[in-house]
Order: sequence, then structure tokens, then C-alpha cells
Amino acid sequence: MSIKLSLPLKKEDIKKLKAGDSVTLTGELYTARDAAHKRFYEMVLSGEKLPINIKNETIYYVGPAPAKPGSVIGPCGPTSSYRMDKYTPMLLDMGLCAMIGKGERSDEVIDAIKRNGAVYFAAIGGAAALISKSIVKDEYVCFEDLQTESVHKYTVKDFPCIVAIDSFGNDVYK
Repeated sequence: MSIKLSLPLKKEDIKKLKAGDSVTLTGELYTARDAAHKRFYEMVLSGEKLPINIKNETIYYVGPAPAKPGSVIGPCGPTSSYRMDKYTPMLLDMGLCAMIGKGERSDEVIDAIKRNGAVYFAAIGGAAALISKSIVKDEYVCFEDLQTESVHKYTVKDFPCIVAIDSFGNDVYK
């Protein structure tokens, strides 16, 4: 049975999650891949304000395919999360509460998840067409020059994923 969660996530809901739990997410989340993460990182280091307030937000690591006519979005499966690992601890320390991707995370990211009471969800790789059916709205946010790696805000309904690393550092990959 899947745990239904609303976005933005509440800290008390995150604390109840255990690695391996099946969840569905409903609400708004942001998309960002490695190029956007690198830009966020550089902006923070140079003292610039981020174009989004990431406090209590969820970021989905995705680069969607073009939408077919009449569709909100094309296939949009998760990308490998390790590519964001250099930048993730800083974002978690700034208030990011959840990430969605696929694959293992570094020890530094796991430590930051525990330190900040955050959570890492795994979406099912190879299920891009299925996942796209959970996305009911797609809004461009920033970094248009990054094309498919630009930041978007998705409104999702019953977005399926699994708790890969819970707020206590329990990890389904280990």
C-alpha cells in the first residue's frame, strides 16, 4: 500500500517515512538537473539570490522529452542522482527537503539528508511514460538557455516513488 503525501512535505511526515516505503506525491515540485544545480551552486558562492526559494521544496532530477500534441509533457523519467551530489549538501543546508532521482547517493549527501531531516525518493527508471501521466501542469521557471535542463515547476498528482534514503540515513541501496 502506498503512502499518500502532499507537497510541500512537512517535516513530521518526512520523519515517519522509512527506506523502502512506497509513496505517491501530489502538489508542486521543481525540476533541476546537473547544469541547473551547478548554476545554483555558483550563484550561492557568488552571493546571488536563487531564482527559486528552495526551502521546504522538492526537486525532481529530470530532463523531459518533448510533449506530444495534447499532452502536458513528454516522457520524463528520473536521471542519475550522483551527478548532483557535489551541489546537494549545500541545497539541503539551505532548506531543500526532498529530491527525486535514481541511484545511489554519496556519503556527503546522506550525511546532509540526516543533518537536515530530509528524504531522497527514487522514481522508477524506464517508466518515463508512466511517470508523465502523473504530471498535470508544467511551468517554465528559469535558465532557458539550459533547454531540457532548465528549471520547471510541475504540478503532480499521485506521482509514484519509493523512499530510497530516509531522514535517518537508512538506504535501500545498501
